[in-house]
Amino acid sequence: MTGSDGPHREPGSDVRAAGSASERAREEEERAVEQALALVGGSSGPGRSDRSGEPGERPSRSRDPLAPWDSRDEDLNADRSSDSHTDRSSDSHTGSSSAPHAHRSSGSDPYDGRDSDLRAGRAAPAPGREQPPLPDRPSPGDLAKPPPPSWDRARAVAAREGRGGPSPTIRLPLDRALGHVLAEALGALTDLPSFDTSAMDGWAVAGPGPWAFEAGAGLLAGRGPAAALPDGTAVRIATGARVPPETTAVIRSEHAHVDEARGLLHARRSVVTGQDIRPRGQECRSGEQLVPAGTVVTPAVLGLAAAAGYDALPVVPRPRVDILVLGDELLNAGLPHDGLIRDALGPMLGPWLRALGAEVSGARRLGDDAGALRDALTSSDADLIVTTGGTAAGPVDHVHPVLDALGAELLVDGVAVRPGHPMLLARLSPDGPYLVGLPGNPLAAVSGLLTLAEPLLAGIAGRPAQDPYRALVHAEVHGHPHDTRLVPVVHRPGRAGGRDHVAPLRYNGPAMLRGIAAADGLAVVPPGGVRSGTEVEILDLPWAPATPWTEGCFT
Repeated sequence: MTGSDGPHREPGSDVRAAGSASERAREEEERAVEQALALVGGSSGPGRSDRSGEPGERPSRSRDPLAPWDSRDEDLNADRSSDSHTDRSSDSHTGSSSAPHAHRSSGSDPYDGRDSDLRAGRAAPAPGREQPPLPDRPSPGDLAKPPPPSWDRARAVAAREGRGGPSPTIRLPLDRALGHVLAEALGALTDLPSFDTSAMDGWAVAGPGPWAFEAGAGLLAGRGPAAALPDGTAVRIATGARVPPETTAVIRSEHAHVDEARGLLHARRSVVTGQDIRPRGQECRSGEQLVPAGTVVTPAVLGLAAAAGYDALPVVPRPRVDILVLGDELLNAGLPHDGLIRDALGPMLGPWLRALGAEVSGARRLGDDAGALRDALTSSDADLIVTTGGTAAGPVDHVHPVLDALGAELLVDGVAVRPGHPMLLARLSPDGPYLVGLPGNPLAAVSGLLTLAEPLLAGIAGRPAQDPYRALVHAEVHGHPHDTRLVPVVHRPGRAGGRDHVAPLRYNGPAMLRGIAAADGLAVVPPGGVRSGTEVEILDLPWAPATPWTEGCFT
């Protein structure tokens, strides 16, 4: 029908127009939801694949309900057994893996940005439409993390960083140089000995015997030069005394016969020219290198330096280390109770680091306080800061967020080693201190010490790298499918002509110290483990037992 009522409309066109408008509104609404999800780290609909590998699918949870979700587990370790996730979780906290705080879910992370994104005026779901559930948001660093380096690679990085700059040199008097590292080779300042001396108490003789002598005290150590000794004569001489010029030999007192009545000396044995005389320069000549740079100053080195005429030595300053103990669950004294556990790392780390050649301040307990941690890091004047715990991704694991806020450079972020997987190495600034973040479990922390702190400190202190060595292991040692394992061992002498070997110790869980307390080294067990009779690399501990352990129940 036509007329003044308006243009002709096909039947149903109003319905189609209304439907089209409704569809456009729904599409705009869905786009708004997608934008909001994209801003806060969620999935964004069809065509976009997230880390689980299926389009639009939520990232899957860890198979182990006690382990926080970690993108590395999903992308790189999908074939690992669930107990490997448990190991990761247990390594990152102080005390037993069954401690009340062992599960630290990232879902309640105070750094979660979902609410702040919406408060800041960013896109939000349309009114009246329920927002889909969001996955726990990994930090941007986690999404881009490469696989953790191998144990060998992590140690190499730490060693290289320690050797990265020129070592300063200071001069210390001999009584303060013990334990430091020589910054320069130690050269002889004089001949040693600096004159011919007698090696024995006896008689200095010249020419063939018998020899005439005169009664008297003779030549004593510390006296000036004596007159030349004529042929056929002898004079009494003490050990260390200067030998007179023209002396043929020194005859020991017990090898000489004195005829007092005739004033003659007879030899009971044949006399060889030069016998029992220490000639000048026998040990070294002036300018000769005695000890190379990089040598640790031991008591024997101090004695040699003194003999060579040194009053002070050029040494590398000891690296200065601060220790920060994190964790609200730690007790300084008394028995564990009410979910609280004793701090095992505070008493252990200081002496251990001193044994590695560091100068260590007293351990500071900070608890789980991000602000206190940041203040401690920015105010430290140490060469190295060692933290304990807080290296994972839970709500009170503040090490990563604080390092990120300070603009620190992560050099090693996790290592493919068990125990101790969540350890890290960072540099706070180009000229600032290094930080080694140790897991909170005691044996995991020991693993971090030997993997990262020991080679780093050796480099800073100018110590040469230890030569690796291997030993037979007399037992089958199970390995992790993909990671290196560090297992406490004790050395055993071979029986009936057999080779020396090492025996693994039983108590080697991440939270256990019973095994390492009886050990004198750690076996480096490659992925997959080793059979009995296989050679494995050994990491020596900074001390060695004087006698073999008889540990009984430890093996």
